[in-house]
Order: sequence, then C-alpha cells, then structure tokens
Amino acid sequence: MPDVQALVNEFLIKLKKRKVEGSQETAKLTAELLRSVISQQRVPYNNQAGALIDAIKAVGEKLIAANPVELAVGNIVRRVLHIIREEDLSLTTAAVAGLNLSAVSDDEDDGEQEDHPVLSAAAVAAAARSTLRPPSLQTLLEDMPDSAAIPQSSSSGGDSEGKSKSADKSSRTRRLKHDIIEAVNELIQDISTCHEQISEQAVEHIHQNEVILTLGRSRTVMEFLCAAKEKKRSFRVFVAEGAPRYQGHVLAKELVARGLQTTLITDSAVFAMISRVNMVIVGAHAVMANGGVIAPVGLNMVALAAQRHAVPFVVLAGTHKLCPLYPHNPEVLLNELKSPSELLDFGEFSDCMDFGSGNGSPLLHVVNPAFDYVPPKLVSLFITDTGGHNPSYMYRLIADYYSADDLVLQRRPLPGN
Repeated sequence: MPDVQALVNEFLIKLKKRKVEGSQETAKLTAELLRSVISQQRVPYNNQAGALIDAIKAVGEKLIAANPVELAVGNIVRRVLHIIREEDLSLTTAAVAGLNLSAVSDDEDDGEQEDHPVLSAAAVAAAARSTLRPPSLQTLLEDMPDSAAIPQSSSSGGDSEGKSKSADKSSRTRRLKHDIIEAVNELIQDISTCHEQISEQAVEHIHQNEVILTLGRSRTVMEFLCAAKEKKRSFRVFVAEGAPRYQGHVLAKELVARGLQTTLITDSAVFAMISRVNMVIVGAHAVMANGGVIAPVGLNMVALAAQRHAVPFVVLAGTHKLCPLYPHNPEVLLNELKSPSELLDFGEFSDCMDFGSGNGSPLLHVVNPAFDYVPPKLVSLFITDTGGHNPSYMYRLIADYYSADDLVLQRRPLPGN
C-alpha cells in the first residue's frame, strides 16, 4: 500500500503546477486521496472522530493552499469532515439507544429500576447537538454513575468484562472507519455520475424549436444539450467562442459531431444575438452560499444581456461545486490571472517596452483574468444532480452538505506574531 504522505505530496505538486484541470476531476482526486488518509490513519480508542477530523484538516489545509482558486478542493475536504461528524454521531446515537433499551429490559426483568439508571433524554439530546465532537461511547460509559455498573462476582468475570470492553472499542473503531469510507465512496460515485444526473433533467427544460445560448466549453452543458437531442428535441445552439482560450470552438465541433444545429459567434456579438435566444445555459466553476456564481470570464456580460432581454439564465452545477463560503469571505480567492501570451505574443509585447527610460518598463500591461462573478440576482435557475433550485434556496441546500464548524479550515497567525 503506497505511503499516504507520498500520495499527498504528489497531489500537492499537481495542484501547484495546475496539472489537474476541471472541478470534477479535482474533486474526485481529492476525495480519493482523503479516503486513503482515513483508511491508513491510526485512531485512539477515545475521540476517534476527533483524530480523523484533525488528520483531514491537516491535509486539507495543504491542499487548499496549493491551489486556492480551485474551490472544489475545499468543498470536498469540508464534505468529508461533515461525513465523519455524521457517521460518528450516528454510531453514538445508536450506542446510547442500545444502552437505554438494555437498561429498560433489565428493569422489566428484575423490577429494580433504581439499581439500573437509564441515560436521560437530555443526555441523548446533548450528544445529538454536539456535532463538533460528539461524545464517544467510552465517554458515556465513564460518565455513568457507579450504581449503573454491574457487580463483579469474581476476578475471572472482571477479566472477561475487560476483554469484552476492549473488543467493543476495537469493533467500534473498525465500524466507524468502515462507515466513513463507504460514505466517501458514495461521494466519489456522485461526483463521477453528476453529468448523467443533470442530463436526465434536460428534457424538462429544453423544448422544441428553441434557441439556446452558451459560452465557452463545459462538459456538463454538452451532455445536457446532447441528452435533449437524444429525446428527439429539435433546437439550435448559439456558442460564444469564449476568448481568449476559445473553448467555444471545441464545444461547437463536439455539438456538430453529435448532430446538433450549432452557430458559433464572437463574444462581442452576444448582445446582438440575445434577442433571438429562448434560454441561456452555462456551466460554473463554483456556486457560492449566496447563490452567486464563479464562472469563466465573459459570463457576467452574458448574464447582463439575458437580464436586459428577459431571457432565463440557467446554471448547471454538480453538488461538488456548491461552496459554503460567501464571496466576501477572506478565505475565498475569486480569481487568478492567466498568462498574457494568450492575448498577446511575447514577441509583440517586447516592442512595447520603453527602453528610453533606462529600466525597460512596459508601456502596455496585459490583464487576463480567468473568472467572472455572476451575482445571484442575474441567475434564474440552478440545475444540480439533485434537481432544479432557485438562487435563494442554495444556502439551504448547501447546509445539508457541510457543518458550520468546518467552514474555516486554514489557521491564521495571530496579529503581531
């Protein structure tokens, strides 16, 4: 079995060098790495979930720092932390319920309820509310009154009881890690099949003889449009080229190869063509907690054009792109600058240097941002693998996948240190 630290370092290098592109691939590889960390992590008998949480947070901080713009990394780290908390809470609740049932059964048989006190409902509720570090079964057993302990008739009975408790601890450790790994496997499966889940909803949103506009290239959008075509829907697609990387050219060729009527237009022609469009369908880099969208550069212009002409603006995004942070959070890096060579050849740029000043400072500066921010007021509908949702509902949907205690992962140095 490969060393976990070696796997972490290898993935860190890929993130730093931008060798992994696309939110889906990044999210899947992150989940697989964290699954390996959980599988090989040694955990103590007490506070097993806490040990796993600390290990995942330590790895997660490094992964997020390696590529802060790829929000899918932080999303998956927080999803896995939420899974650990939920599975630990589930096992703790089941264990407490088992103790209650056992105590009640003993009371009915012996008729001595005062000798076998049952854990109160308040204790169970407190355990359920404590999602940060739910009390382990061992902690609950240690906190029970002495009168709840069963008298030992002999030393051999004490030894047997000690062995039984040790076996219970080991069994619970294996059960917790097994349940967490199974839940992470389901998360990986959901990430892998998100395109299919979203595409199944295409026939509900695309109708006969409509005109659809999109920008750049998104695999989710391509699969969505092709799924509608397979359902015998006849429609036309306008594809804005998505300068300066011109990924729209690639999408246009793929759609034509799948038999869709496609028209390629320049980005500057969006306002001129939007009046002929019935719906705008685009992908997203990330969806923030307020319903705002971080998307490829140029989409804010498309969203404004759609609003001006009352054209629905629909965003397709898998649940792994749902980010529990807000755009104003300091942990969020909304943008990064791509190479100026995508806009201007370096040979041409050298002609713009001011060598007369003595330091060769450029007179021309090239700015090539990678992303746009689309505010929620410009979005009509989100379509995820769980269905369609209004922007105002996104914060509630996101709350189902994350714990409030995991929103801030990176430790910040104290002022003056």
